[in-house]
Order: sequence, then structure tokens, then C-alpha cells
Amino acid sequence: MIVTNSVPGAGWSGRSRPRGMFITDFDGTLRRSDRGFSAKDLEALEELGTAGVVRVIATGRSLASLRRDVKRELPVDYIIFSSGAGVIKTSEWTLVREVSLSPDEVSLAADLLIKAGHDFMIHKPVPDSHIFAYHSTGEEADTDFERRLSFSIDHSWPLEGRHEDFGPAAQLVAIVPGSTGVPIYEGIREELSDFSVIRSTSPLDHNSVWVEIFPKNVSKSLAAKWLARELDVARRNTVSVGNDYNDQDVLEWAETSYVVSNSPEELKRRFQEVASNNHGGVAQAIKLWFSKGQPTGQVED
Repeated sequence: MIVTNSVPGAGWSGRSRPRGMFITDFDGTLRRSDRGFSAKDLEALEELGTAGVVRVIATGRSLASLRRDVKRELPVDYIIFSSGAGVIKTSEWTLVREVSLSPDEVSLAADLLIKAGHDFMIHKPVPDSHIFAYHSTGEEADTDFERRLSFSIDHSWPLEGRHEDFGPAAQLVAIVPGSTGVPIYEGIREELSDFSVIRSTSPLDHNSVWVEIFPKNVSKSLAAKWLARELDVARRNTVSVGNDYNDQDVLEWAETSYVVSNSPEELKRRFQEVASNNHGGVAQAIKLWFSKGQPTGQVED
């Protein structure tokens, strides 16, 4: 594991210490299904900034993917991307934290996936985590794996020869059918207990399971915890909003958590439900959080 922390410029740029931290997922939570944004959500985020609350996007996307699809400035202060492998400060677009798998860790995880017969990608370290090599079994056509490759043809290549020579990486991603995805994810997580293994639903076919393998100290919640510590934000003044299984850890970590109504039923049974991503769910979560008296006073020492 390779970690770079506390790069100069990581600090809060507000006039005083932040009063709290608001963390929202991007796709399916803040971003609407038509790829736009709710005016209500953006206005509510602006109000948070005025109130001295740090606004954070936490996404599984690479930084390049996010920049490609976001055509306007969003009212947020930090972006946790690649599920926590990187953090940027948006005012200067400065990388303030990055975590990578070591070459030995990459080799260990790749060996497991090859022996198990899975299709997977190995991504370059952040900020270049949109670039990857891939291993394909070639057994099936028109899969979610092939679909992802078709979107990445300009920055991907087949993993030929020794995967041991790939070097450090941000993550590995195995793509498996939805029908068998959960037990495969659980099996990989058990085998790679010294790694962070995260389950997410494919944003492409909305059915396949992406099994994402990161260094042990990488997840949305661990990046949020690191950022809160850097900015002196007490956990009791944190709130999160999400919509999928890869948000679960940060939903569990934050003091107050919500899920939008387009989330899986399993998550809606565990966390308070707000409106969908298409109907201002983020704005509703912000309103509910403030109605509960959050954030509550000064930070803890």
C-alpha cells in the first residue's frame, strides 16, 4: 500500500472552522437520470456553504470521468473519487490525498481473479485511474465487461504477459453477472481480507456486480473520516446521502444518513428515505438535517 497524505492545500478555506460536513454520492443521488442536476439540490448545497458546512461528493468514478461529464461548476468543496483512492480540493482542483496498491498487492489480487476465471481491469494510480489494463476470459460476448471496454477504448489495453509488471494501481475491478454477484463478492472479500473489497451495482446495465478491490485503508467512509480529521469536523456533525451498496460504509459512518428513493430496498430498510435523485432528494436530506438541529455547535477537540 502506498499512501500520500496531507498535501499542502488540503485545509479548509472558510473564514472559520467548518460547522459540519455533508457528503453526497454522485450518480443516482446528486445527478439526475437525465445527467442533469436539480435546481433545488444545487440551491441547498449553496446554502450549506453559506452556513459554513463542508460539502463533499463521494463517488466511485475516476477524476477524468467526473470532469468529462460535469459541464458546470458544482457548489462543493471536496471530491472523494475512485471510492476514496483520491481526494481533491475543488477550489484549486488540487490532489490532497492518494492511496495505491503496491505492485505485490496488485499481483496477489490479479492471481486470485485469474484463477477464479473472472474478467477484470487493473487501474493506474490516481489521478490517472481512468486508464487501465484488462484481462478477459473471452467466454461471453455482449457482457457488461465488454460494454465498459467499449466506453474506454482510448485508454485501455489487454493485459498480456506478466501482470506482476503492472506496477502500483488504484484498484482492480472484477465484473460478474448479477445473478451470482453477491456470493462471488463475498468470496473475494473473504479471500482478500487484507484488502478493501467493495460491491457496487453496474452503472451501465444496472444489474451486473462490480467487485472493486482497493488497499485496506480505502473506502468512501475512510476518506471522509480522514477529511473530517484534517478539517476538525466532529463525526456528530456529519451527514451522508447515497443510493447504492458502495455508499453503505459512508452511510454507516456518518452520524446522520439518508438514501434516495431510487435505492435498493435493502438500503431503504436501514436508512431514512428521501425523494429520488430526480426529485430533489439531496435538498430534502439537507432540510431534514437542519430541522434536527444539525450541525450542533462547535467541533470536538
